[in-house]
Amino acid sequence: MKKQLATENFPKFTMPHRGILLLSGIYTILWGAFFRWFGPAVLSWLSMESDYSGGSDTLFYGSIGMISGLLLFLSAFYPISWIYLIGMGFLGKLVSLLSFLSLYMGSLEWNKRVAFHLLFNEGIWLIPLGIILWRAVKVRAYLKSLS
Repeated sequence: MKKQLATENFPKFTMPHRGILLLSGIYTILWGAFFRWFGPAVLSWLSMESDYSGGSDTLFYGSIGMISGLLLFLSAFYPISWIYLIGMGFLGKLVSLLSFLSLYMGSLEWNKRVAFHLLFNEGIWLIPLGIILWRAVKVRAYLKSLS
């Protein structure tokens, strides 16, 4: 009978984690660019009204999205060494969600498009990014414990 090899129990940061960081970074940059350069048109589309005129200044919101997306994208290259970029990108996504709620939800009505943007473009990304950040912290702590 074959003996089971004893596997060491240590945290791993795998390539799918890096892929999710790359994907979330690119996705966040693109949505930030949409809001930065086509903000009034995007808000009009989100409101589902053709004559929507509120919230024409989307430069701040789009800039937050593009900066946090760039931080997430760059963090995928050296995720353990640049763990602070993952944390700042996660914080940027959280600030982006809160700024959308505070800046635009007063003038937009709750509908399917706004729910899609808040849940899928802002909210749902916080879960995998939080897990990836937690994993990177565990790997970094393990590597520090070796030396």
